[in-house]
Amino acid sequence: MAQTALTIRMDSDLKVQFDALCDEFGMSTNTAFNIFARTVVRRRQIPFTIEAPSKQETIDKGLAAFDEIRRLVENGTIPSRTLDEINEEIRLTREGK
Repeated sequence: MAQTALTIRMDSDLKVQFDALCDEFGMSTNTAFNIFARTVVRRRQIPFTIEAPSKQETIDKGLAAFDEIRRLVENGTIPSRTLDEINEEIRLTREGK
């Protein structure tokens, strides 16, 4: 069967850890990726769950963060700002100042 090369990019620390773990398993990194690819093709799915939080979970986290900021402003931990002050800060940030 003809073979081809595949190049992937990953964090160098992750690669070192992955290489070491594959070595502990008694296989090369190349073998591990081939096992992964064959499993995906055979099952027609990624062999582990990949999921994003639900819309409601995202909304709940956003509201919780907003409530925490409000609490910090109310107790004086962070200063209160007007909308004009916030917009000016955004403008300066965009200009790199």
